[in-house]
Amino acid sequence: MLKKILIANRGEIACRIIKTAKRLGLKTVAVYSDADENALHVRSADEAYHIGPAPSKNSYLVAEKILDVAKQANADCIHPGYGFLSENDQFANACEQAGIVFIGPLASSIEAMGSKTRAKEIMAQANVPLVPGYYGQKQATDFLASEANKIGYPVLIKAAYGGGGKGMRVVRQAQEFISALEGAQREALAGFGNDLVLLERYVDTPRHVEVQVFADNHGNCVYLGDRDCSLQRRHQKVIEEAPAPGLSDELRQAMGEAAVRCAQAINYRGAGTVEFLLCGDEFFFMEMNTRLQVEHPVTEMVTGLDLVEWQIRVANNQALPLQQEQVTLTGHSFEARIYAEDPTENFMPYSGTLTHLTFPQLNEGLRVDTGVVAGSEISSFYDPMIAKLIVHAPDRSIALLKLHHALEEVHLAGVKSNIAFLHHLSGHPTFTAGAPDTHFIDSQTDTLTQQELPETELLALAALAYTKHKNASNAATPWQSETAFRLNQRNSMKVPFTEHNVSVTLNDSHHTLHIDDDILAGSVTLLNNQLTAQINGKQYTASVLITEDAITVMYGAIAHRFELKSKHFISEHEHEAAPLAAPLNGTVVKHLQKVGSQVEKGDPVVIIEAMKMEYTLNAPFTGTLSSYCFDEGELVSHGAMLAIVDAVEG
Repeated sequence: MLKKILIANRGEIACRIIKTAKRLGLKTVAVYSDADENALHVRSADEAYHIGPAPSKNSYLVAEKILDVAKQANADCIHPGYGFLSENDQFANACEQAGIVFIGPLASSIEAMGSKTRAKEIMAQANVPLVPGYYGQKQATDFLASEANKIGYPVLIKAAYGGGGKGMRVVRQAQEFISALEGAQREALAGFGNDLVLLERYVDTPRHVEVQVFADNHGNCVYLGDRDCSLQRRHQKVIEEAPAPGLSDELRQAMGEAAVRCAQAINYRGAGTVEFLLCGDEFFFMEMNTRLQVEHPVTEMVTGLDLVEWQIRVANNQALPLQQEQVTLTGHSFEARIYAEDPTENFMPYSGTLTHLTFPQLNEGLRVDTGVVAGSEISSFYDPMIAKLIVHAPDRSIALLKLHHALEEVHLAGVKSNIAFLHHLSGHPTFTAGAPDTHFIDSQTDTLTQQELPETELLALAALAYTKHKNASNAATPWQSETAFRLNQRNSMKVPFTEHNVSVTLNDSHHTLHIDDDILAGSVTLLNNQLTAQINGKQYTASVLITEDAITVMYGAIAHRFELKSKHFISEHEHEAAPLAAPLNGTVVKHLQKVGSQVEKGDPVVIIEAMKMEYTLNAPFTGTLSSYCFDEGELVSHGAMLAIVDAVEG
């Protein structure tokens, strides 16, 4: 029996594996980089070992370091989680050679599915339908361009060894193909160490439906239902659900059986996911993920099973506890991925410290998987996921309503997040009616990123909180208190917002707020971070965080930060006049123009890579590119100028 498990990962998946491992009586070992020294997964494990600098290529992706720790800690098994080394056949083989149980499939199975080109060949032999495309090894630019012409535009370029939307480009016109190919190859090489790509016909309105499979060493293989993962941005999933809505029993069974054939074709063991494009009643094989998926909790909720426990039992050479006819699904489940990102800025990821973080009260039908707490750092070196909010209910409509309300109780500050966006999405009538296609978010971004509450009301809440906070902190001085006697004048306080003219007149327990050109009546109580206020007769309950330089109001699913003037305040923010400033911490990948060349407004100038994605910065106006501020490969900080363009006179 396995006794001590090393988790070769970080964040929420490491914490989630540790919980099950401890419940089963296994000792747990964590690993961490410089950036994760104080991380939750480090504190949750029985032991923790440092493995290197923050960049994953120097820590979490170095197989030798992971194996050295396993030997040092006397761990008899390794769980890779997802990402990093989870689908690395060489790492799985190295574990086998070292006598350490790899909690995942055989190295040969990973290798078979690791290349999307070989995977397509195997699936064709297994009689699984494929999207028309090119899946070969020839990678010459001219050859790939000719293959794209044969397939017909639009064409999807996809990293053969990739996933999560990285190394992926949709090309709609032939003249855009080469630049898109180069970008996909760079991103694939940086993210997966291999720039091999494949080409597919781009299906315009598909759904993304996947099937969870499980196999053991005794010839048993079952499918544990399906999941719909069509709600995506940048080819990355946002909200997933199980089971997939709107499928006939016959179609559901056909997809499940096809997924089992996929697993059996590569002698699979453990947890795996087979992803399909669903077009009406037709489905096409996309890829097989030879690991546990991010969205596995929705399958756990509807099956009542612990998939990590199943993984550990299979690794212990035990048979699957259920046969196919014994697998039952109950109710409906949703998972929403909460990210540190700004949906209004094309989902730009954010790094920083979580100065405030609270979740709704957990119960049998509500679960939160996270690897952070208040005070944790969202690092620019890793995926910016904060948490996964998972709900379960008897049917889809109740589950979706439950998710919608639960999102209102997630309050965070310190970084921007997609909570309000998820709240809009979970209440959108198209989504409540059934699963839309994979382009739904792209087509509805403007609607889904609208402000839910007028800014004037949010400003009023921030102003009332500030006033109450200031008076409480100066309670010992009667001249500063709300009810203080003021000779020949009213007690009034100006709130030092940087972008708004706001003052509050204090009249006993009631206040008059002057916000720009609006006048409102309000009252407030503030206990710790919890604010209860009335504004023009309407009551609000919110969380607030007041610091020296800002007030953050967390009301429902909204988290709005209002800057305050302080000794560090600058009236005009530099980034507003500097479109070529780094939008986040990252690495300069490529200079796209020659120094001294003429550029037109909007021309691409420089590419940076951050949080596993590439970002292209464009010329702010027509002019001459006079210099680059950083060389290719250099690290840059948020706000740093990357290049200088001198405007053309006149």
